[in-house]
Amino acid sequence: MPCPNRKTVKTYLTPEEYGQVTAMAVQAGLSVSTFMKRVCLGQEVRSKEDQQVVISLHKTNADLGRLGGLFKLALASGQSRGLTFECRGLLRQIEKSQAEVMKICRSMAEKK
Repeated sequence: MPCPNRKTVKTYLTPEEYGQVTAMAVQAGLSVSTFMKRVCLGQEVRSKEDQQVVISLHKTNADLGRLGGLFKLALASGQSRGLTFECRGLLRQIEKSQAEVMKICRSMAEKK
């Protein structure tokens, strides 16, 4: 049911063009209407895959943060007797991996 405060825009597409628009909308996880609105207004349209990669990177970063926290706790509590050197090395690797994940997140954010 049309909303009185909204206007409809019509366009004619060939079956091939309509197929392309529909496929792109599905790839972005949007309805055809929302997809066309965003494209026509120059708004960002991200694919579902991009969105899933960003979510996955954030989860990985959180996991690395938790793991680093556990290592710090072990070092602080003295439970890592004899393993302090190895734990510190692992902690540095975790922090390095976390920095790499954040770098990837930032580069993806800049691309939008």
